[in-house]
Amino acid sequence: MKRGASQTELMLLVVLAAVFVPAYAQSITSPTLDAVKDRGRVVCGVNDNQPGFASANSLDEYSGLHVDLCQALAAAIFNDREKTQYVSPEENSVDALTSGEIDVLIGTDAWRFETNVTVGNYAGIHFFDGQGFLVWKRSRIRTALELDNTSLCVTRESDGAQRAKAFFASNQMRYKPVFFDDEQAAVDGYTDGACSGISANLSTLASLRVLQADPDAHRLLGSVISKEPLGPMVRPNDTGWENVVRWSLNCMINAEELGITRTNVSSLARSRAADTPTADIRSTRELLGQSADLGAMLGLDKAWCVNIVRTVGNYEDAYAFHSSSTTHVFSDRVSSSKPNRSRCCRLLSRMRSLHLRMRYNLHHGAFAAFVHLFLPLR
Repeated sequence: MKRGASQTELMLLVVLAAVFVPAYAQSITSPTLDAVKDRGRVVCGVNDNQPGFASANSLDEYSGLHVDLCQALAAAIFNDREKTQYVSPEENSVDALTSGEIDVLIGTDAWRFETNVTVGNYAGIHFFDGQGFLVWKRSRIRTALELDNTSLCVTRESDGAQRAKAFFASNQMRYKPVFFDDEQAAVDGYTDGACSGISANLSTLASLRVLQADPDAHRLLGSVISKEPLGPMVRPNDTGWENVVRWSLNCMINAEELGITRTNVSSLARSRAADTPTADIRSTRELLGQSADLGAMLGLDKAWCVNIVRTVGNYEDAYAFHSSSTTHVFSDRVSSSKPNRSRCCRLLSRMRSLHLRMRYNLHHGAFAAFVHLFLPLR
């Protein structure tokens, strides 16, 4: 401050410091994060019967794209991807979140207005899904426009049933639903041959096809009749935890865009040379924890993002591994899987510097900004 500042101006600086500096400290306060650290593991709600997204083997070892996001949280918090617990809610997955049984719900509920405003907050999108159709090949149906008067297994009074009905009506086709009380009953009905087809999210249908005794006896049709963005959902009123979840996902996405992978992240983190996989050296150094300590803003270690990429991988690492190791699941998403995955990554990653630097400036620059507003330059 320049010499000659009045006593009033000095007092104003003190007041502003009392207001805005604690605001930064409070921004990393999170009851959920504290509970996770005390417990020693992250509890994630997933659908554990979706190969490629979340499923367990005979040793109760989980794998899949949704599982990787849960492990990314564990890596960010504990530097140990295995410090996780998976819960597959038997009935209402949202109830498991609101009751505190789980810390985060991943990939079970699409991002919708009502759920968002009444239940919890979505911390990003990690997979663009959509409703489609799976049919028995013996029906000889090849496109959704050939489903006229075809028996279709659907869950009674569900949003999916309403969307399927609207699709048939808009295409002037006869809708022939076979109703079941819940999604699993509809799946069982389709498997038992009670219907010629079934309608659900494409990720669910692709996993269902893999689980059939003869996957080649089923065809996933190309039509996508809705947008179903999947992402991690957290309880409201815990901004600190929401930020940890959001930026753990963004870390994986940004790392892909910057060319930082499981194989090179450790060497890049040790080096301070300008020789990086991308021209965006500043963003690379931020992600590697070599410049701004972004981890402190989240209540995490400075190497939180490095730990995610080193132990779990970037988004492409995870996507490629599960698409190659699980037959048909990702490739069966017709033409929408790779473009949708890329759209998810590129939309967010193009904003990486804006997001990261905005948060940095909001926290570290808030006091200075308000000083300039209230104290005109002389």
